[in-house]
Amino acid sequence: QVQLLESGGGSVQAGGSLRVSCAASGRTFSSYGMGWFRQAPGKEREFVAAIVQSGTAYYGDSVKGRFTISRDNAKNTVYLQMNSLKSEDTAVYYCAARMSGWAVSVAVRGYDYWGQGTQVTVSS
Repeated sequence: QVQLLESGGGSVQAGGSLRVSCAASGRTFSSYGMGWFRQAPGKEREFVAAIVQSGTAYYGDSVKGRFTISRDNAKNTVYLQMNSLKSEDTAVYYCAARMSGWAVSVAVRGYDYWGQGTQVTVSS
């Protein structure tokens, strides 16, 4: 069982930056594939970014060039640095882990464990 705990959400003005973090339990964090998803009110959960075992990162089209995902295996933590934030980035951001860490998944069903989520609000 893997437990994920997000932190770092909050409110920011459009054009600003925010970093959210996700701390994971377990002794094999480096083998997990990690992802960030978000869900706005009334919308489906949307892929934001993922990072696989090798460290290769993948991004959703709406965040490319603005968001950066990274991982620190020594701290069992994955980060999402969000720059040039827009009002449409407002959502609950969820961290997710998948055991098949060598391959990326952009689908919700591709992940085995989920955090509780952290709210990010961008005001224009």
